[in-house]
Amino acid sequence: MSATIDLGGRVCIVTGGGRGLGAAYARALHAAGARVMIADILDDEGAALAAELDSAARDGAGDADATARYHHLDVRDEDQWATVIADTVAAFGAVDVLVNNAGIVNAAPVEHLTTAKWDAVIAVNLTGVFFGCRAVVPQMKAQFAATGTGGSIINISSVEGMRGSPGLHGYTASKFGVRGLSQSMAVELGPSGIRVNSVHPGFIRSDMSARIDPARLDIPLGRPGEPGDVAGTIVFLASDASAFTTGAEFVVDGGMITGIPHK
Repeated sequence: MSATIDLGGRVCIVTGGGRGLGAAYARALHAAGARVMIADILDDEGAALAAELDSAARDGAGDADATARYHHLDVRDEDQWATVIADTVAAFGAVDVLVNNAGIVNAAPVEHLTTAKWDAVIAVNLTGVFFGCRAVVPQMKAQFAATGTGGSIINISSVEGMRGSPGLHGYTASKFGVRGLSQSMAVELGPSGIRVNSVHPGFIRSDMSARIDPARLDIPLGRPGEPGDVAGTIVFLASDASAFTTGAEFVVDGGMITGIPHK
């Protein structure tokens, strides 16, 4: 999908972009021509990826302007969000796309799920998404008023935001919350030229899923997903190819939640 899309001129912020799925999204957006701000708490990894992408873009281009940068961001911190938006605009002139990808997971039976664990996952996975959306909307509205160019907010939920999962109570609640927040904002922000969609990956090979045996899962396509399987959807939603798409839910799971499991 991303191979046929040109994002030249677009400016994208990817949270949790230092490694894993976020890094795959940053790479795909950059490869499609976007300028990318990688935001994460993993400073070494995030800065290294930004330097790698920028170096590749500069190869043979002399003193070309930067096309990828890194910014420290704890998505739970409202002040850091304001700084990331301001610094992205200062560096690249706009913010056209926000990919709210940063997330964590913890698990426990409900009677053993501590308030601290609940608060931790909600703070990153749901409140962090809300902070990001709230921080970027004024900039996107201003751009739309000035140029007629809308923005795209892409919120990463999960298949766990579409069904229950034992032990993953905080994670599931947070991902259902992201799903609902995306839809309410899509309705509110459409007239301002801002599209809001949610993406729901299934089992994708990453650090977060490393302890899960994919052989235990019923995936109709017969294999676990790779980060690149989701990255194409991100590029699509960042582009004009999805210009009439908002409030939608994109499930990227190889068909995992489509069927009813049978023992």
